[in-house]
Amino acid sequence: MQQDHRKVSRYLIVIDSSAGPVAKLFLDSREQAGEFDAGTEEVAVMTRSATSSTGASGAEWDKALSGHSAQERAAATVYLLDI
Repeated sequence: MQQDHRKVSRYLIVIDSSAGPVAKLFLDSREQAGEFDAGTEEVAVMTRSATSSTGASGAEWDKALSGHSAQERAAATVYLLDI
């Protein structure tokens, strides 16, 4: 019996939205894999040992974050998750 394996999330972006900060999970391909409230304990656990940078304004994020303003994208925190 063959099992389907889930793809591993590579990036977590914490970004402001109209309803407050959200955390978005992305695959290596920048395809969104999940979204939830940035204030959850899971975000704290996932980001504890992750490296981070400020800003998701690069062209690689244009499609994935098209619903966010340039200001929101510039202020976002991008975490590179350990695989």
